[in-house]
This record gives sequence, structure tokens and C-alpha cells, in this order.
Amino acid sequence: MDSMQTTPATGYTPSPTTPEPVLTLLPEKGTSYLRHAWQDLLSGMKLARLGATLGWLDIKLRYRGSILGPFWLTASTAVMVAAMGVLYAYLMNMDVHKYLPFLTLSLVLWGFVGSTLQDGCTTFTSAAGLIHSARMPYSLHVLRATVRNLLTLAHNIPVVVVVFLWFRVAPSWSWTMGAACALWIFDSFMATLLLGILGARFRDVPPIVASTLQILFFVTPILWAPELMKTGQDWLLLDPFFPLMEIVRTPFTGDIVNTAIWPAALAWSAGLTVFTFALFARMRARLAYWV
Repeated sequence: MDSMQTTPATGYTPSPTTPEPVLTLLPEKGTSYLRHAWQDLLSGMKLARLGATLGWLDIKLRYRGSILGPFWLTASTAVMVAAMGVLYAYLMNMDVHKYLPFLTLSLVLWGFVGSTLQDGCTTFTSAAGLIHSARMPYSLHVLRATVRNLLTLAHNIPVVVVVFLWFRVAPSWSWTMGAACALWIFDSFMATLLLGILGARFRDVPPIVASTLQILFFVTPILWAPELMKTGQDWLLLDPFFPLMEIVRTPFTGDIVNTAIWPAALAWSAGLTVFTFALFARMRARLAYWV
């Protein structure tokens, strides 16, 4: 019987059959890679509150059942500064009143760098269950890891405050200090995104990063001051961590920033941003298959 005819028994006239929707998958072409990557970043920023909450939850779960919790980091940093400060000041023949604040701030900043890079390698692999079960922007997981490392950094700030007050170090408050902190947060987000992509594709990235950080810890002026190099200080600008450390460390210790530091820091940050965004735009669609 034709579908448009009336059924004698009920008098019901059935409607024409509605065709089922067809899902068509088209490959990304041209600038669609960049557009989708940019939309992912914007969507992640709109969920910034959720990312901050997840980062705070990670800290609570990591130290659940501990008496001091994350303040164990504060205690360990204070012990390290007290043990190393006097010894290295004596070995390098430096004034302890000048060297100890320098060392304290350097160790705290480097701790943030190390935790950011090491956690960045597992940003997406550690969130594999959430990536497979819910459709969320990838940048949200990057924001979660960034907030988690910023909270860890915040627990070490009291050590810096105590040392600066003890030795009466007066920071040079200016707009460059705020700009340097903002640049650090932005670079930590980009570095986490970059290493998250590489760590999801190549599982050898975490040990490579850990080994590289050990080398850079001694090459970068962390334990030793740049002034100890009588000649060749310009070569330090080839180390991406040196200008980024200097733009924060120098104003806080009350020193004058070298004129070449800020251009070098901005150049390294621009290179990191361009490379990371291009890689994210190209590999974003494959991340779910790698984790």
C-alpha cells in the first residue's frame, strides 16, 4: 500500500518517510587547521574557571593525607637555600648578603621551570580518560597543568619573601616586573602545549627533557651569577632560559636589566609561540589517537 494512502481501519494518514541525516567527514584543508586551532584556544580560555578548578583539585589530591601538604615544597626549598647559600657564597667568594637572595629567587624560578616542562610532557597522556570520554578543548588540559604549576610556585614564594626581608632587599617596582610575570605565564602555557603534543606522540620526550634540564641547571646562571663571567656574557643570550630568568630576577633583586635582555626574551617567546601554534594546528586532530 502506498505510504500516502489512508488506512481504512484507523483513518490515519502516515507522513512521508523522513530521510535520516548523513554525517559527512571532510578532511581539513588550507587555513582550516589554523582556524580550528584558534577556536580550540578560545574555547579553552572560556573554560578558564573549570581549568583553574581542576588544577586546584590536582594539588589537593596529590597531597591528600599529608600533614603539611604542598608546604613540604616550602620546607624543602628553605632547607636547600640555607644549605647551599652559605657554602656557594664561600666557594665563589661572593657576599652572602647579595648572593643568598639571588640564589633563593633563582632556585624558586627554576623549580617552576622544571615542573612546567616535566608536567608538560604528560599533559595529554595523563588526561587520556577525559579526552576519550568527553569532548573538551585540548587547551583546557594545558590550562589545568599551568594552573597546577603556578599553585606549586605560590607555595615557594614565602621563602623568597622571608629571605628578602631578612637581607632587606628592595625590589625595583615597575611595569616591566608585571610584564615579565605575564610573559612567564604565557610562555609556560605555550611550553606545556608544545611538550604535551610531543610527549603524546613520542614517549621518549619525558626522559629527554629530564636529562636536558639537568644540564641546563648548571649551564644557566642559577647557582652562579652572570657577573662571574668576565667576558662572553653575550653568549648567554643563546640560552633561552637566561633572558627569561633575568627579566624577572633582576627587578626583584633591585638590579638594572641589561638592554639586550628584553629583546632576547621576546624573540625566544615569539619563536616558541609561532612554532607551538603551527604544530598544534597541524596535529590537533590526531591527539586523541595518540593518548
